[in-house]
Amino acid sequence: MALVELSVMEQRYRAVLEVEAGCPVTEVAARYGVSRQSVHAWLGRYRSGGLMALADRSHRPASCPHRTAAKVEALVCALRRAHPRWGPARLAHELARQGVDPVPATATLSRILARNGLVIPGGRRRPRSSYQRWERDAAMQLWQIDIMGGVMLTDGREAKLVSGIDDHSRFIVIAHLVLRASARAVCAAFAAALAEHGVPEEVLTDNGKQYTDRFTRPRPVEVLFERICRDNGISARHTKIRSPTTTGKVERWHRTVREEFLDVHAPFPSLHDAQHALDAWVTDYNTARPHQALDMATPADRFTSRPGTGQSLSAALPLRLPADLASVPAAGPPPAPSVPTAAVPVTVPAAVEFDHTVPSSGNMTAAGRQIWLGPALAGRQVTVWASTTTLHVFHHDQLIKTHPVTLTSDDLRRLHVRGARRRPTVPGHRAAHRPTAHRCAGRGRPHRQHRRTGLAGRKKISVRLPLAGRRVTLRIGPHLIHVLDNGALACTRPSPLTGDQRTHPRGARAGDPTALAETGPALVQRVVSSQGSLMVAGCKLHLGQTHCGKVVTVICEDTQFRILHAVQEVTSTGVV
Repeated sequence: MALVELSVMEQRYRAVLEVEAGCPVTEVAARYGVSRQSVHAWLGRYRSGGLMALADRSHRPASCPHRTAAKVEALVCALRRAHPRWGPARLAHELARQGVDPVPATATLSRILARNGLVIPGGRRRPRSSYQRWERDAAMQLWQIDIMGGVMLTDGREAKLVSGIDDHSRFIVIAHLVLRASARAVCAAFAAALAEHGVPEEVLTDNGKQYTDRFTRPRPVEVLFERICRDNGISARHTKIRSPTTTGKVERWHRTVREEFLDVHAPFPSLHDAQHALDAWVTDYNTARPHQALDMATPADRFTSRPGTGQSLSAALPLRLPADLASVPAAGPPPAPSVPTAAVPVTVPAAVEFDHTVPSSGNMTAAGRQIWLGPALAGRQVTVWASTTTLHVFHHDQLIKTHPVTLTSDDLRRLHVRGARRRPTVPGHRAAHRPTAHRCAGRGRPHRQHRRTGLAGRKKISVRLPLAGRRVTLRIGPHLIHVLDNGALACTRPSPLTGDQRTHPRGARAGDPTALAETGPALVQRVVSSQGSLMVAGCKLHLGQTHCGKVVTVICEDTQFRILHAVQEVTSTGVV
């Protein structure tokens, strides 16, 4: 006969029948391996409730004095249904604000939400203690700035959100919507935040083209955002490649914007309506919404603007912004047509002068032109004089560089707005050495920007590029033509003139033979090419391949070129 496994209820029923048949309780308890009290309990339950009373009962206590009150549990469920994104921490904060005492623990609130089907329990996340968190010690020490898309308009266009958050207080300092997140639009939003809140010590961004050009090849350049930071003493920091967690605070705020702002709004009719709704939401976020990372304080409680923000800041330390920085396209309604007024004439300076510090590389940029000054002048302050055709660089009142430029009146006006000084002509203390007319030999010629000046019909001579746009004096000799700039010998060229052309040039005046005696012969340096030759004053001189790569000094005299290397004369050749 096969053995049959009896349930607990059946075993209890058999024990009760044996006792009812007259067996002693002690023997029945010993046979079933229970106490006499258990057998008496089974017997009483059977007599009062029948067979079903012998089933297992719950061991739950009849009452629990410390259980959460029903009205508190109902309030928790109501708050959760009204605000589906509120978790246990936020619910505990709201219960405390409503005067609930005692406030249930967060674990208790989690069980209440799960018991009422308001959350779906999931797997455990990575513990927060495993993350390496960092935060600045005070407000206005660091701003995190980023760009977010996904703000849709009813016409199908997508607006971009330029956002910035203070690292210490989580205060939103930038929340500006633009249709196109260009570098100028981002910088305009950044400049507006600087004017409103003050200048932070550092800004942290990703490596977008709006913020940096450091990965441009072959040579990185300074973008508008970096220029604003440099002009206002802000340290611009950037994240590593593909490291969005470095700017985790602003990225986390973008998630909040999507879940709490964009998800509850339909596409906006216009950019102005979207900006208006966003401004109201950001104000509530900064001033009323408690932040869990701040121990349920609001960002405004921990944020303080830079001392002196506003008019007093402009008086003590003005905010420096590029003059040509146009504002972001207005998100507001179109402005009302203004009454036309008489135009105020704007005077454009003929030339300007400004100071500039030479960078460590020795390669300086001024008036849109790169000027090589060399590492020897790194960190020194030079003076730049610029007109529409010429740019001079002075150091300690000495002319060290001259470049031809093609600047417009608007370029000079922008330079003047940025702080350049008006200087109609070359400064007097630098032009004081200009010789008088009776000492200048030859004829005066305005030198055009193609580096050539003409004489005697169609004959032209080529001179140095830095003289482009300048008025020079030509001293015509039997074999050479000396080019004088402000009375100083600039270069010497072989004369292409015949005897008759040299005797009767149009507009020439008699020259002083001793006018150039004080200048002495011109000295130039050249590197000997791989073919053993070099070019001086339009003449090709051959030294031989034994001198390839050497730096030689050429003394340009009236009738010959003397070539020196290491103070030793290598050779000399006559001028034809």
